[in-house]
Amino acid sequence: MKRIEITEKAAAVVRQLKEKHGPLIFHQSGGCCDGSCPMIFEKEDMYLDDSDIHLGTVEGVEFYMNKDQFEYWKHTHLTVDLTEGRGSSFSLEIPLGVRFIIQSRLLNEEEHAFFFKENASS
Repeated sequence: MKRIEITEKAAAVVRQLKEKHGPLIFHQSGGCCDGSCPMIFEKEDMYLDDSDIHLGTVEGVEFYMNKDQFEYWKHTHLTVDLTEGRGSSFSLEIPLGVRFIIQSRLLNEEEHAFFFKENASS
């Protein structure tokens, strides 16, 4: 069962970025402004620590979220999507005139039972 997915138009941009930059990583920090949007970086440019939670893999790219931000999203299923317009971040898609955004919905009963049971045992 997946906690995070990606739309086809966002996946196409990820593929384009992987071709240009090599291995990538998504991170959503929960900081101010565009920091609360998912950002994509070259994998070696991102430092992760104990405050980052791995939510899954989309289009071959690992997706992490800061645990403080995750507290707001823990009851939701997330989908990485794309919107037009330049954000004000260092995310790699910005020069393309697009930016990644998150679409969310509440977890259904089956998902909720799965994810919260899984977390209780870890």
